[in-house]
Amino acid sequence: MGRITASVTVASFSDPSKVLPCEALVDTGASHLTLPMAWRDRLGDLPQTRAVELLTATQEVVGSEICGPVRIEIEGFPPISGEVLLVEMDPVDGHYEPLIGYIALEQSQAAVDMAAHRLIHVKRMDLK
Repeated sequence: MGRITASVTVASFSDPSKVLPCEALVDTGASHLTLPMAWRDRLGDLPQTRAVELLTATQEVVGSEICGPVRIEIEGFPPISGEVLLVEMDPVDGHYEPLIGYIALEQSQAAVDMAAHRLIHVKRMDLK
């Protein structure tokens, strides 16, 4: 299985000058667009914030924040309104690895093409 990454731009609705472009790993096992907590200030004041607990792949429980609303645009797909999950991350080789979870993918009408290792546009959203 290969890695699929995509360019994502996150912008604050309360302060449109606060724009955060990044490359993110597509992770269908993650729920939210997940960003490092170290980038929190780059999005400015986000009016809705709530604390959540996360269960990691190693079964560790960690605290986190869900913040919004933000404008999320995965390159090549229509922009959406949503939230970001901010998590304490350790950089690898000086770089953080944001994640694009299934909520942002579904809202953007993006699906994973496993054969071509890319995101493709979904013509219709599921109502069921």
